[in-house]
Amino acid sequence: MTPLRIALIASARYPIAQPFPGGMEAHTWALATELRRRGHRVEVFAGPGSDPDLGVTELAHEPLRISDAAAADPSMVSRWWLGEHHAYLTLMLRLADTHAGFDIVHNNSLHYLPVAMAGALTCPVVTTLHTPPTPWLESAIQAARSCPVSFVAVSSHTAGAWRHVVPSSVVVHNGIDVDSWPVGPGGGPLAWAGRFVPEKGAPLAIRAARAAGHPLRLAGPKSDPEYFDAEVAPLLGGDIEYVGHLGDAELATLLGEASATLVTPRWAEPYGLVVAESLACGTPVCGFARGALPELVTPDCARLVAGDDIAALSSAIDTVVGLSRAAARAHAERSCSQDAMVDGYERVYAELVA
Repeated sequence: MTPLRIALIASARYPIAQPFPGGMEAHTWALATELRRRGHRVEVFAGPGSDPDLGVTELAHEPLRISDAAAADPSMVSRWWLGEHHAYLTLMLRLADTHAGFDIVHNNSLHYLPVAMAGALTCPVVTTLHTPPTPWLESAIQAARSCPVSFVAVSSHTAGAWRHVVPSSVVVHNGIDVDSWPVGPGGGPLAWAGRFVPEKGAPLAIRAARAAGHPLRLAGPKSDPEYFDAEVAPLLGGDIEYVGHLGDAELATLLGEASATLVTPRWAEPYGLVVAESLACGTPVCGFARGALPELVTPDCARLVAGDDIAALSSAIDTVVGLSRAAARAHAERSCSQDAMVDGYERVYAELVA
């Protein structure tokens, strides 16, 4: 397609850099990188500390000067919240300038202002729905009589979850550069990867692996340190090991060496990037049938059981470790590729700028 100038709005809270804080940041990095490779001019607006190769314009919370009198207002929100609000407000006012020169604005953040202020822009705005519904975004969508934003959902499940306020959204599954996730030898300890927060369910994976008699290695950021210390750390030891927050290359090695990857969401997972990463490494998946996971896998590369059913998950592990690693990789190449994802976004862009 004809190259576009694209403003890609990311998180002001987390840097777009490895090791990625979560799937949204990994998705933003992959999308920006591939769009640039295809000839588009992409300006990424993201948090401080982002990958310098992305040419990021920082969504810095400062400078923000609040007078002593204003700070004394008992109704004042936290300075951090106000700083984030100010960062997005400043950005949207800049993008509303008729000289900004963008063909399209792609909002890949969870903040409400890119949606609420979209009507002030002279170019189309598309927002990707990465999560279950949030009150801030629902409010922004309903603020105008007719919301001027076009929406993309990362899965059919996520599109359905938002349908009460977004009647129509295009589904574009997340994708990864499968060449960066090479097939590994398998046969090693089970793997679990993700943020250590309650909704990712790491303790359930530990209990299932232990009940099945399989060693397990866990990787990811301690996004909720108190939760990690209280709920995860006491279960570690013996053949259950936390190996740290890994960059993509290290994580690919971990997943490629694993005999299977456990995926244990305790919420309606909007997508589940670790599923794509694991399958690309040739490692089949054993997990809970929650959220989008059932639409990401097939019986030749995964087994899914009812949510929170540790006994069923444990019983399925021995079956999963015997599944074909070649079939897992083939499924990833067909269904989880970065090329397919960016093809989908280019189709959305082309329709909006036509």
